[in-house]
Amino acid sequence: MPRMPHPPLRKRSKSLILCVLAALLALVATTQPASAADGRPYTNPLKSSKGADPWLQYHDGNYYLITTTFTGILGIRKSPTLAGLATAPNVQVYSDTTPTRNTNFWAPEMHLINGHWYVYYSAGQAGVACCDSQRTHVLESAGTDPMGPYTYKGSLTGSNLTPGGWLIDASVLRANNKLYLLGSGFINGSTQSLVIAPLSNPYTLAGDKFTIISSPTLDWERSGSPVNEGPEPLYHNGRTFLTYSASFCGTPDYKLGQLELTGSDPLNPASWTKKQTPVFQRNDAGGVYGPGHNGFFTSPDGTENWIVYHANSASNGGCGNGRTTRAQEFTWNADGTPNFGMPVALGTTLPGPSGETAATPTAYTLVNRNSGKCLDVNGGNSADGTNIFQWTCTGGASQKWKVEDLGNDTNRLVNVATGKVMDTAACSAADGADIRQWSWLNNNCQRYRLVHTASGDHVRIVNEATGKVADVANCGTANGTDVRQWTWLNNNCQQWRLVPTT
Repeated sequence: MPRMPHPPLRKRSKSLILCVLAALLALVATTQPASAADGRPYTNPLKSSKGADPWLQYHDGNYYLITTTFTGILGIRKSPTLAGLATAPNVQVYSDTTPTRNTNFWAPEMHLINGHWYVYYSAGQAGVACCDSQRTHVLESAGTDPMGPYTYKGSLTGSNLTPGGWLIDASVLRANNKLYLLGSGFINGSTQSLVIAPLSNPYTLAGDKFTIISSPTLDWERSGSPVNEGPEPLYHNGRTFLTYSASFCGTPDYKLGQLELTGSDPLNPASWTKKQTPVFQRNDAGGVYGPGHNGFFTSPDGTENWIVYHANSASNGGCGNGRTTRAQEFTWNADGTPNFGMPVALGTTLPGPSGETAATPTAYTLVNRNSGKCLDVNGGNSADGTNIFQWTCTGGASQKWKVEDLGNDTNRLVNVATGKVMDTAACSAADGADIRQWSWLNNNCQRYRLVHTASGDHVRIVNEATGKVADVANCGTANGTDVRQWTWLNNNCQQWRLVPTT
């Protein structure tokens, strides 16, 4: 058989290149993960009342949002989507009656360390004018549920902080396989500055001295008054950044600055390099003023970085409850630094974090822990006074409730079928008083606190006027068993599980 002639060298080279390219493309196609779809659409604000100093955490399928309350109560919103936080129930996870620390709860943050959640927050003394009594405190969860239950672990302060240990806006820095406490305070007559101290464990300082790592020396850090506060670590590609809030919170020029840990020792001020210009500030065209006190979280699939922050919608919004919680995705510059962009205007619809798969809840069913039956309005009747009882869960509108945050640590429970609210008959404080539906009268007999229990997602439903809880009469399990109010007995008949629904 005659030998076939070899193809020309140019053709052989071209064929070889095409084969290699085809192989590389096939390899990329098999190894490159498909980008996750955008999450559920959302609009800011995520919290329109008591939305200041937000901390937002994604954990095990849910987002958790905790904010400043200005009271002695900490509440958390929980939702499987970012959008759902706007209408999620406000559930009380901790309260304190100790007079030295039971008011002005500010800037709570949640950190998972060694199998427990630690909540760092500042609190003041009852009966003392705001705000010289603010000190930093820490709670510890029983396990890995961000809802708790929580126990008080102690106060974190330093002997060189003035006045008398004043410290706010605590956060945790992880560096060199060690933990450090960050905060904002005064040392030896300084302006309000960022301070740091080492921790021996999540609730104990290693020593009692703090060091200043940043003071408000630049003009844009001194609007209203010179302030550096709200330090928040951000880790990316082996680098550690620290955002912080600058200027007085009551001005529209409250904004974010940035440090980077460029040295080896976080306790050495020389290890931190300050960016000379702000990284996130007012957007007058969008009606966003005083954006600051932020946190960071990642999308459910881990591919996107997000910032959460508070801001005002007016230039004179101040430092109070008018500030609302907002969030948006951010990117990274070519030099490896974060690019937060501009704060977006309220009402702008944006794609949620990638990797969200659950539907956004629009209402909740309340399932009794003892009977497994649902809180229901009898027959879906819209008349004032219609009885509320338990019934086998059907998914009907008469068993769906909107839990609306009233901005004072309480909620109203609005029935989806009738539009009426849960109400204690005649505002009676007696055990056994009927729980029924009624038109909204804006009184405390129609306001309820949802207080987290030690059992998973269960809460007790506490009437604000009477302090009594929603109770299934005589622990009955039959359809139609009455739901009434009763003194808290800590039994399963008085505990309800919040189940999101659409």
